[in-house]
Amino acid sequence: MSLGRYSSIVVAMVALSLLAVRPTLAGPDVWHAVVVGAVLGASNAVAAYALVLWGARRSNTAFFRALLGGTLGRMALLLAAVVVGIAVFDLPQLPFVASLVGYFFAFLALELAVVHKRRGDRWEAAP
Repeated sequence: MSLGRYSSIVVAMVALSLLAVRPTLAGPDVWHAVVVGAVLGASNAVAAYALVLWGARRSNTAFFRALLGGTLGRMALLLAAVVVGIAVFDLPQLPFVASLVGYFFAFLALELAVVHKRRGDRWEAAP
């Protein structure tokens, strides 16, 4: 699956899930926290898949460097974003972190499903 198609699926999942939960959220602060968590989770998912696609067409060493280095970099950026979101923008902690963690695991499951499906396919065919 191409990065563009994967990104479209991620955006559609975020949009549909946010539309579904919007009526149940208490107020604008909670809504903003959930949206920011969703955007961070989606950005992380797209970056992770881009690294997998990039590394899959290279040597095993390059693949694992991209995977492990990319994971470390993404974790650092997400930690910084959480700190900024809570300390600077005063987002409600529980909705923000719950949203980020929820989307992280949902997109991790999506990524594993896509990568597993592609396992038998040739990675070189991906644009």
